[in-house]
Amino acid sequence: MNNSHAAAVLLLVGGAALSVVGWCWFKWKLSRVDLAPPPPAPYALPEPGLVAPRDLRTDWAGPDPDAEDALRAADAGSWQEAADLLTRTGQDWELRAMRAKALGAHAAQDDGWLLAWRAHKPRDADAALVHAHALVRLAWLIRGDARGDRTTREQFEGFHRVLREAREACAEAATLADPTDPSPYIAELPVARGLMYEHEDFRSLWAEVVSRAPHHYDAHFAALQYWCAKWRGSQELAEEFATSAAASATAGSLLRVLPVVSWYEHQGGRGLFREPEIEARVQALVDDTAAASADHPHLVAARHVLAYFLPLQGRTAEALEHFRAVDGWAGSFPWSYLGGNRYIEVRDEAFRSVPTQV
Repeated sequence: MNNSHAAAVLLLVGGAALSVVGWCWFKWKLSRVDLAPPPPAPYALPEPGLVAPRDLRTDWAGPDPDAEDALRAADAGSWQEAADLLTRTGQDWELRAMRAKALGAHAAQDDGWLLAWRAHKPRDADAALVHAHALVRLAWLIRGDARGDRTTREQFEGFHRVLREAREACAEAATLADPTDPSPYIAELPVARGLMYEHEDFRSLWAEVVSRAPHHYDAHFAALQYWCAKWRGSQELAEEFATSAAASATAGSLLRVLPVVSWYEHQGGRGLFREPEIEARVQALVDDTAAASADHPHLVAARHVLAYFLPLQGRTAEALEHFRAVDGWAGSFPWSYLGGNRYIEVRDEAFRSVPTQV
């Protein structure tokens, strides 16, 4: 074969090979196009009037327009509105604790307005209470939300240092407060948890709370955390505290939430939501919620718990009422553990699984 013939053969063979390669590449591209997932459909609310995910608030359990007005004024550097808010709240201890905590959390991010308030009124009991809450919140921000084995030594050192300052601030607030006010002692409960008070010391603190507010929702919720196994107690101690408090509380106090929370803290991760024990606890909370006053400051928090648990127990239609009542907010248990995205998922699944006429 001469050189020209060889070149021609090579050209034909090479062209055929390129054609085969090209065809294979083309088929591969087609298969990739065919296998590619379609673009996601635009998000659609499962029911008109519900809040879009982008508008969900994860800082509070529900709205408090008066408190939000005070916080907007604080952003502008004015403390007078915060002072007026707590003055108007008066001896509504449930609402006072909630609002003081919200103001304190805000001051933990930017305390200029609080420092001005304290400078202007150094003996003001309300300012001292907000200061205590601000230090508590700051301490937990320093620690972060990670488990202990994922928290640095520096974080723990800062956490404990600021909590010790918070303990002193709580003592000052108690000295300045009305003797009947449980709020400074309630503010100290997360301090006791973070500093791992001995049981005897915690019980002494708890006696100060319940002597002034025997059925205070937020105080009991905070105390239960102390008694949980992950902090200073155990499953047995948490159960004892939760069931005793719920049994002794008046109907509508919403303290029947405690056995539900205790169960979740120690067994909820096992997916046993339809066991008779937890079904009975959830039903007790349903009854407690029905008996609660419409203006109970923590009614929305109880509704959040029911909105989560009822669908898991095959009672999805009942959950819709609670979702409609709290929608737009996801800043309380269990969403504070699970996250706002989980709230949207559970809510949307609930509405889409129930006939529209319900």
